[in-house]
Amino acid sequence: MDIQIKRIYEDVTKIDGFRVLVDRIWPRGVSKEDAKLDEWMKEIAPSTELRKWFDHKEERFDSFVKKYNEELKNHSDLVEKLLETAKDKRLTLLYGAKDEKNNQAVVLKTYLENN
Repeated sequence: MDIQIKRIYEDVTKIDGFRVLVDRIWPRGVSKEDAKLDEWMKEIAPSTELRKWFDHKEERFDSFVKKYNEELKNHSDLVEKLLETAKDKRLTLLYGAKDEKNNQAVVLKTYLENN
C-alpha cells in the first residue's frame, strides 16, 4: 500500500496518484478546479461534533484519535474503498488543517495502514 498525506494547499504533483480530500468542510481559498481532486470523501471525515470538540487543540489529540477511530469503524465501506485504491496506486489523503502532525488525515492514514 502506498498512502501519503498532504495539505491541500501544497502544489499538485504527478506522483500524488489518487487525490482524496478527507475534510468535511471545503478548505478556504482553494477552488475546486485548483484542488485537482479525484474524490471528496467528506463522509469519512470526523463528525461535525467531533471536529468542533477537537478544535485542533494539540492537548486533545490523543482523545481525538480514539474517538475518530471509533467513528471510522462505522464507515467500513469507505475504508475498504480507500484500501482498494491504495492497492493499485498511490493514495494521497488531502486535508486543510495547519497542524501537519495532529489532524484527521494522520489518524486516517494510520487506521488504513493497520487494517
